[in-house]
Amino acid sequence: MLIVHVFVQVKDDQIEAFKAATMENAGHSVLEPGIARFDVIQQADAPDRFVLVEVYHTPDDQARHKETAHYLKWRDTVESMMAAPRQFVKYTNIFPDENGWG
Repeated sequence: MLIVHVFVQVKDDQIEAFKAATMENAGHSVLEPGIARFDVIQQADAPDRFVLVEVYHTPDDQARHKETAHYLKWRDTVESMMAAPRQFVKYTNIFPDENGWG
């Protein structure tokens, strides 16, 4: 399993547009066979900040995701909406084990 947290800060006037584009990407992403979860969360006390929680079965599944039309569209669409470059941290799971992720 490869778990990626993508940290995004969006320009204040772009929050709703970012959410719409990201929800479209997430809706397609969860249909990919290599993705166990694809969560979009918004920080409660700072609505311009988001975390995407992406759970892949293998690192190769993440690479395949980055080649999909919906990811490429999302990447290009939201680039100008960001107040700062997005950052990410990669994790491996401890609990639940691989069978506990969808």
